[in-house]
Amino acid sequence: MKFPVRILGDLHLGHRVSRIDAVAKFRPLIAGAGTVIFNGDTWQELARPFREKSSAMLEELKELCAEEDVEAIFLSGNHDPGWPGPGWVELAGGRIVITHGDAFFAEGSPWSREAFARHEQVAELWERHAAAIDDPAARIVVAREMALVLRAIEYPKGQKIWNRVFEALRPPRRAYEILRVWTQQANVAADFAEHYFPKAQILVKGHFHRTGIWRKRGKLIVNLGAFMPPCPAWWAEYDEGYFRCGKIEEGEDYRMGKVFGTWRV
Repeated sequence: MKFPVRILGDLHLGHRVSRIDAVAKFRPLIAGAGTVIFNGDTWQELARPFREKSSAMLEELKELCAEEDVEAIFLSGNHDPGWPGPGWVELAGGRIVITHGDAFFAEGSPWSREAFARHEQVAELWERHAAAIDDPAARIVVAREMALVLRAIEYPKGQKIWNRVFEALRPPRRAYEILRVWTQQANVAADFAEHYFPKAQILVKGHFHRTGIWRKRGKLIVNLGAFMPPCPAWWAEYDEGYFRCGKIEEGEDYRMGKVFGTWRV
């Protein structure tokens, strides 16, 4: 792995609601990195209406990384569970862990309409994978299979805030689950790190689309948000013993913006 290591997440390439309309805009955000870790939900592997466009954009992203001589590492998410590999990356001797976050909750995405309707399938999945209780590799396998069980049957209609609010309120239970998960995500992430990666000082995640930096039980929990409204997207980077994260400036292109914090690892 080449340094510096930059971390981006939840691009959702090709999705109707993604703010990314051209992969070329990513060049300034990728340039200068040694390695870029794309932390899940990079493309729409499971969404048939978006798959062709998303696949083409993914190939453009791979080509862009190659042009910039950047090693690209793609981690699985609930929208693209088919990536090979363990589903996480450890840096600094295990003191930094990067993973998408769909393994944190037993239901993967508790706010999804499919999670409300497919309790039996979720229970059967857990019965088949009892080892996932203590094995992180098995836990990622459950998350990947959960993505198939909870494959969406409908997709957001638009980017405007009123579209997103309407979708969040239908059914009303969905809004409650979104708020519950948003408020609990940092504690659940800290629990996950303590259980599966006890050496971790920093856990970098996505999935929940709500940006944030939290201190929980001595661990730094960072959510890099998403390229979907209404949430912003952040970047993170590790190099020479220091971890930092900041805002992504979105305009004619995407650039590393204001730094929110720097931490010695």
